[in-house]
Amino acid sequence: MTRSEPARYVGRFAPSPTGPLHFGSLLAAVASFLQASVKQGKWLLRVEDIDPPREQPGADRRIIDALEAYGFEWDGPVTYQSQFEERHKELVQRLLDDAQAYPCSCSRRDLAGARRGALGAIYPGTCRKGSRATEVAIRVRTDDEPIRFLDALQGKQSQRLESESGDFVIKRRDGLIAYHLAVVADDHDQGITEVVRGIDLLDSTPRHIHLQRLLGFASPGFLHIPVAENADGQKLSKLTGATEIDRIAVRPVLVRALAALGQRPARDLADASLDSIWQWAVEHWRPGVMTSQKSIPVDQSTMAEAKNPLS
Repeated sequence: MTRSEPARYVGRFAPSPTGPLHFGSLLAAVASFLQASVKQGKWLLRVEDIDPPREQPGADRRIIDALEAYGFEWDGPVTYQSQFEERHKELVQRLLDDAQAYPCSCSRRDLAGARRGALGAIYPGTCRKGSRATEVAIRVRTDDEPIRFLDALQGKQSQRLESESGDFVIKRRDGLIAYHLAVVADDHDQGITEVVRGIDLLDSTPRHIHLQRLLGFASPGFLHIPVAENADGQKLSKLTGATEIDRIAVRPVLVRALAALGQRPARDLADASLDSIWQWAVEHWRPGVMTSQKSIPVDQSTMAEAKNPLS
């Protein structure tokens, strides 16, 4: 009897094209890339373009150009989540056929008085027994069995979906597939073995595990890095005024990213070549230094400084 070979590591970076790459997104890209590099695995790039109303024209190209400027190398072609729309719809229908999902006509106004949890309004199950409306969303059924998992940085996690989140949307009323369904489908179909992303998505992970179980998919490992925050304690994002990372002075910004991730690069590392910086980063990658860390304070005004990158 021969032993089966362990599955090869496959990681990914999956930005949404709602704006150019900012420093917070760069941290997630660096962490996921280094994790895949250290594991001698694959690193995929997937643009999550399934929400056209929020997307910015040309943002996907700016993100890709920025990643190239910083020396990232991915395996295979860039994929776009919109390419897999038929697959997403097929999975929604499967859940409907299995009575694991149902149509829901509730609007945000209808849920204004609902209890609220970490992910917003906790759905009270209004449409679980059916809806006769023609304009509906599709929700997946949940229960109160605790969903437990071990995050590589944030430790033991547990959430009871029905009471802490409620049945959640997998297809919106406007016909667009919801992020939770799409990301679960694509991670499975692309063979992702570990998801490395920001801690702002940690509370969504039990939803993803729930869907994986309903669909018969294996769950990958999870590693949620601290979220980058501005001086006001807000997550760096387009909505909080996060600026695009410099695509010229890339070496000092990359070294700043390594420092923000707790890797303690030498002060003169930014004087080295881009290849040398990445080589140092792979050799010294220790994500464990961020164990249980929730946030990373970032001074955006210093992101483009080319001198004294660790001041």
